Amino acid sequence: MSTTFSTLGVPAPLVKVLSSQGIDTAFPIQVDTLPDTLNGRDVLGRGKTGSGKTLAFSIPMVSRLGGTLAGGKRRPGRPLGLILAPTRELATQITNAITPLAEAYGLNTTTIFGGVSQGRQVTALKAGVDIVVACPGRLEDLMKQGFVNLDSVEITVLDEADHMADLGFLPVVTRILDKTPGNGQRMLFSATLDNGVDKIVKRFLHDPVMHSVDEANSHVSAMTHHVFEVAGVDAKKDLVQKLASGSGRRILFMRTKHQAKKLAKSLTDAGIPSVDLHGNLSQVARDRNLAAFSAGTVKVLVATDVAARGVHVDDIELVIHVDPPAEHKAYLHRSGRTARAGSAGDVVTVVLPEQKRDTDALLRKAAIKVTPQRVDASSPAVDALVGDVAAYVKPAPRVEAPQQQRQSQGGRSQGGRSEGGRSQGGRSEGGRSQGGRSEGGRDAGAGRSGASQGGARTDRNDGGRSRDSAPAGGARRERTGRPAGAASSAPRSGSAAGRSGGARVGSLQVGGLVRGPGSGGAGRSAPRRSQG
Repeated sequence: MSTTFSTLGVPAPLVKVLSSQGIDTAFPIQVDTLPDTLNGRDVLGRGKTGSGKTLAFSIPMVSRLGGTLAGGKRRPGRPLGLILAPTRELATQITNAITPLAEAYGLNTTTIFGGVSQGRQVTALKAGVDIVVACPGRLEDLMKQGFVNLDSVEITVLDEADHMADLGFLPVVTRILDKTPGNGQRMLFSATLDNGVDKIVKRFLHDPVMHSVDEANSHVSAMTHHVFEVAGVDAKKDLVQKLASGSGRRILFMRTKHQAKKLAKSLTDAGIPSVDLHGNLSQVARDRNLAAFSAGTVKVLVATDVAARGVHVDDIELVIHVDPPAEHKAYLHRSGRTARAGSAGDVVTVVLPEQKRDTDALLRKAAIKVTPQRVDASSPAVDALVGDVAAYVKPAPRVEAPQQQRQSQGGRSQGGRSEGGRSQGGRSEGGRSQGGRSEGGRDAGAGRSGASQGGARTDRNDGGRSRDSAPAGGARRERTGRPAGAASSAPRSGSAAGRSGGARVGSLQVGGLVRGPGSGGAGRSAPRRSQG
């Protein structure tokens, strides 16, 4: 029998917002925790990813803060609600979930994380914010700079505390929680209580009510696990491409950033549009790639474990462990991207002969019972998982600028780099200009797969490095190391592979137009330095 939010005591304005999103019945973790959290009790919630934890803490936070504040006077840099999350992706998605609820009561939210300029975050804090969703590192930085004070926080949430521990964040989390009022409400959600999480619970939660919906290492009943053993590396490559060719959303997990980028490009070149997600991408590129995947523009996401906790996208029908993870908790978190919200899903682990023993041990620890199958790309078991094959998408051709003939005079012209500069794989034509790289930047074809090509970059902004943060079509602002007129420059051209306003998919451009040589905004030049 399903339970409605109204019967759990959720206020009518929030029920209306949830209903407008098609959310009418509560998940078990919400049914268990909401009666306590709505009454201000400290709660320890144990449940795996995909169990509905975000709404389990968002609803009571908004309900309690909205009931007392209701859009009243805000104090700069002094939030009333604080949610700590381990990754940028998770923090962003928590904000997306809680914002519509907060708006029903006139509350505002902001997200704080590293990897981007702190300027906008500081501006939001100075303007006054009710609920802050933050990653611990950047939040502590802003606290030390005096931009945020936690002495007014009434409700604190620590989400995925076990992953905080895995990433080494617990010392920072402890220092942050020490700055919040001791009499405030605190909610902690974690799949496990090991690795120091139990110490956080004992120190900061007062007489908590514990709710455990399912065991941390239990797999979703709607999730089917498969182990595909292959003969060698070539057979593995063919199998992975076949598994990626289906028409539904799928996530492929790799161990390294380089391999994730390489596989996304390889699949795209094979006619399977793919984007990558890993720590080497700028925040803007990560957001755009994830948005393309969430919207269905691209059906294949190739990720490292950074995405295992941060991607919350429904209707992912297949998770593929291209590289088996090192430990069983990572296997469960990766696999939890599918079979979410009651939907069915499949998980495939691809195993080379030398990986068999480690994979067997991994699955035993994860309490997964599955019989391995020896397969190749043409096996019936593989065809059954792939289902309908998506239409081939021809990769967009790379537009390369013509290589200019390098002038002689000892390899350099007019006292600087020759106009040819480095060829397409490096800096674009024009060499160095005005003390920095020319507007072409690095060759897009040699850049990050899946990264945004949204126009110019601003290297320095509000005291921090912010990549890919300028709007499309603008010129890159550079730090000029020489006086105007002292730099050697030829008329600038666009980057070798063009730029687009959408997410880059290997060599495929999603959205926008490919801009070739001589595109707008690239024709500015500076006087040449005289010889001698």
